[in-house]
Amino acid sequence: MERRLTAILDSDVVGYSRLMGEDEGGTLARLKACRREVVDPAIEEFHGRIIKLMGDGALVEFASVVDAVQCAAVIQRKMAGRDQGVSETRRIQFRVGVNLGDIIVEGDDIYGDGVNIAARLQGLAQPGGICISGTAFDHAVHKADVGFSALGEQHLKNIADPVRVYRVLLDPSQAGKVVTAARRPGRRAMILATVAALLITGAAIVFAWQGAFAPQRLSVAVLPFVNLSGDPDQDYFTDGITDNLITDLAKLSDLDVIARNSVFAYKGKARVLLDIGRDLGVRFVIEGSAQRTGEKIRVNAQLIDVASGDHLWANRFDRAAGSVFTLQDEMSRQIAEALGLELTQSETEQLARPPTANLEAYDYYLRAEQAARTGRRSRMLEALALFDKAEALDPGFADAFAADARATAYVWRSAYDDVLQSALARKRAYDKASRALALDPDLSSPYAVLAVMQVVDRRYEQAIATAQQAVSLGSADAEAQMAVAYVQLFSGNHAEAAVAVETALRYDPNLSAVDRLTAGLVFYLLRDNTKSIDNFERARDGSPGNGDFATPLALAYVGAGRINDAREVVADGLRLFPRSDCLAGWRLSLGHFRNERDLASILDALREAGLPEWPFGFKGDERDRLNGDEIASIVVGKLLRGKTEPSGSPALMQIELDGKAAFRSMTQMMTERVFVKRDMLCEQSENAFGQADCGPVYRRTEPPGETGYTYANSSKVFHFSPTE
Repeated sequence: MERRLTAILDSDVVGYSRLMGEDEGGTLARLKACRREVVDPAIEEFHGRIIKLMGDGALVEFASVVDAVQCAAVIQRKMAGRDQGVSETRRIQFRVGVNLGDIIVEGDDIYGDGVNIAARLQGLAQPGGICISGTAFDHAVHKADVGFSALGEQHLKNIADPVRVYRVLLDPSQAGKVVTAARRPGRRAMILATVAALLITGAAIVFAWQGAFAPQRLSVAVLPFVNLSGDPDQDYFTDGITDNLITDLAKLSDLDVIARNSVFAYKGKARVLLDIGRDLGVRFVIEGSAQRTGEKIRVNAQLIDVASGDHLWANRFDRAAGSVFTLQDEMSRQIAEALGLELTQSETEQLARPPTANLEAYDYYLRAEQAARTGRRSRMLEALALFDKAEALDPGFADAFAADARATAYVWRSAYDDVLQSALARKRAYDKASRALALDPDLSSPYAVLAVMQVVDRRYEQAIATAQQAVSLGSADAEAQMAVAYVQLFSGNHAEAAVAVETALRYDPNLSAVDRLTAGLVFYLLRDNTKSIDNFERARDGSPGNGDFATPLALAYVGAGRINDAREVVADGLRLFPRSDCLAGWRLSLGHFRNERDLASILDALREAGLPEWPFGFKGDERDRLNGDEIASIVVGKLLRGKTEPSGSPALMQIELDGKAAFRSMTQMMTERVFVKRDMLCEQSENAFGQADCGPVYRRTEPPGETGYTYANSSKVFHFSPTE
């Protein structure tokens, strides 16, 4: 066995199976003619070596990347002039991909990531087109009589790192041209892939001959199974059956599966499968029921073609409760078989791998997931306790640790200090995600959690790499895609964030309110007001009565010039959440933007919409504002006694000479560090992601006899007088 760097071309025929089904003899004859008259002469002309033919494609090696690209271009140009008298649906077209990378040579065969990347590139090219990797582009640019259009970095399935991809421009008038901006092509396209090595000891080209239109990838939605036990408390178990089926099917590389959030929107509602198929963009729907009685479980399930209404598969499973994992494995396998999928050895092993051997731990895990998905403070506390029980019963339960990390990170991001104090939540989320990955490095969810936390901690490059790792392990995982969107948004890469949002929407058309907020910010900063308004409105409607989800819509309205609408939205937000809805709060919660101009754009728009600077609409007179020295003289080493807005409840702040401090009111007690910075008094604690929360101090002139000063920051308006 030998390793070397080489260039490879991979290809297949668009719609090969359909063409063979319609006219096997005629299709084979036409394919042989294409190979004999077009493909083989081109390979010979450019010194290629056919490694193997694969029915609807071929793998070819070249000694030069330039030769590989030239060969692919000659083939595609000649194919464009063939079959002119044949209908489009029967026309033979190739897709080609080229890559320069490391391969393994074993006898007369080659394999490895170099070949795999070429095969993945094939899926990106258009019928009659060519896609090449960035490494191949670097060696072929300005050396072949073609042009190139950059498609940016693409996440290819089972390839850890993103790959730069370029589309080859075949029109002779575009030779030598390099277009830097291009839109990502459809993911269902099939390609002719070429892989080329960095040190070119050999090169290979793989190409495929297919019909004009590639068949659509299989897509399915698993609707929430119905609980037939008669006990609403068993909903968590029935939901768990649905969740696990979604998770199992999503592991299959040839199947697109709609995310949980979108399908659970149909729970408990009347179902019209044709409408569901149209709304979710799927061809197949799975529905069923589950019943748990004592130690017995019964599950009914059926697979339906929504267009025709045909039932392609149905089965009933009666098992002991202890055999629930075997049941789930059998159901997933049978559905895959009914869809005509051929499982790889790896996919077969993944389906057969139970999440835990401890059924009691599994039961706690399902209950915890049900509680966590509500997002409510009281249920989040319950969820974390249930996760603890599941993990104690099975310390090797990777899925439980991953779900725990996701729930805890949500508590941390939402500043639910009454559930778990910020510093403890941050540490727990990191610890649980790290534990999950140590147990199962192939899980995508912990990487998504870590990426979001890293970008909040301003570790931008590390966050981007972690988010990309999440996608490489779960490209069809909407959570992973939205982690990329969030990380790229705050890292200043808005176009990349938008691509991730659009990808996530393919797998989860009904994104959560939290994810819609992220999407709204992405499109706001891209100045796409229509999409920004749509996403912010969906966020508001998805979390009614929540001021945090109402005010952001004002951004998009300002961007669209709808100032009156923006001010109405801000007024609604202030009524719902007067304490936190202020510019200072936004400045703090979005303080991890890498580019200050992004945050400034958001704050300027909210200011124009009428959002006040400080909580409760407090506004001090600048003539009464203290400078830094004056602030230090009246607070350092002093006990500040006073009251807080809006209720006027008593509060104390003790500030030592070294800056150590404690604040206590009827609703809050915290230890912190206090310091003066640029004429502002700052508090820094474990809250607010550890950021300093700063604000001005004003001398009070009215009412007479009251406290002498007022201090405002994002979380409080504190009227006080100092004492020794």
